[in-house]
Amino acid sequence: MTDLATPTSLRPEPTATAPAPLPEREDLDAVLAGHRREITGYCYRMLGSSFEAEDAVQEAFLRAWRSYDRFEGRSSLRSWLYRIATNVCFDALGARKRRERPMGLGGPQAPEAENLGQVLPEETWVEPVPDDRVLPHDGDPAQVAVGRETIRLAFVAALQFLPPKQRAVLLLREVLRWQASEVAELLDTTVASVNSALQRARATMAARAHWDSSGLADGAETAPAPVASNAGLGEEERLLLERYLDAFERYDMDALVAILHEDATLSMPPYPLWMKGTADIVTWMTGPGYECEGSRMVPVAVNGTFGFGQYRRAEGGGHEPWALQVIETEDGRVTAINAFLDTASWFPLFGLPARLDD
Repeated sequence: MTDLATPTSLRPEPTATAPAPLPEREDLDAVLAGHRREITGYCYRMLGSSFEAEDAVQEAFLRAWRSYDRFEGRSSLRSWLYRIATNVCFDALGARKRRERPMGLGGPQAPEAENLGQVLPEETWVEPVPDDRVLPHDGDPAQVAVGRETIRLAFVAALQFLPPKQRAVLLLREVLRWQASEVAELLDTTVASVNSALQRARATMAARAHWDSSGLADGAETAPAPVASNAGLGEEERLLLERYLDAFERYDMDALVAILHEDATLSMPPYPLWMKGTADIVTWMTGPGYECEGSRMVPVAVNGTFGFGQYRRAEGGGHEPWALQVIETEDGRVTAINAFLDTASWFPLFGLPARLDD
């Protein structure tokens, strides 16, 4: 495990100016709770797993609690917590393989049930996350937009291809807007090393997630902002959500195709199978996936965009959980339907009911 002793670079030097007051130990739990959402978002981006991020935050806060008497306040408490959380993430990343999406494990396959493959373990997959676990409720609009963009599944999956240090540098510099000198202090390295890591990370992200951070320095948005809640949807996104919901619940394939991108994908973790193109998606949905007809959908805010808890008709009446759908969009079209089938894990996390009655 990473040594938790407060590093020399974070210990205060004698100064005529008193350091900022630190919380009393009895107030520390409340202070840590105030940082939970943003640090969970950081750990989620680092690790690609909502549950692993929660565990990382718990471990980071435990380390902070145990070592608080050694924290002397030269850096801010927030910076110190990020340092601890970064070390926790580095420890976790050193002990496992990279998380993937089905699209990262092989090419698209024909829409046939025998191509589903075996169920792969949870640690294989980049996982969804509820917006309210990782995104601020308000703040600077441009920064909020960046926060939403950088929890999209495609972005988080691309992050997993970066070495841990590059991953941390990119997030601290581009998402959290830290200065290079602050990142260098946190990572016990030099500004030149931070800048070099950032350039390499940018190149990888540009290739894998079309990430362009050129406008971040002056606060400009890099892409249209996805939304954190259905109430906050822009008009185009709201209409797309309504059209998708209507088409899926009516199981109207013509209406669904009308809003799908021609190269849209359908995936179903924990199975490795994925399909590409409207023809194969419709073939699957009217063939092996025919039992999804008659589903009911409950909207959720997930990964900076919209999604649904999907409930299939149950024997004896009512509807039972089937999938957490995370919908990816671009230019007014649905580009990906990601159906996460482990409803025992995902529905409680998103506060979805265990059953829908007729």
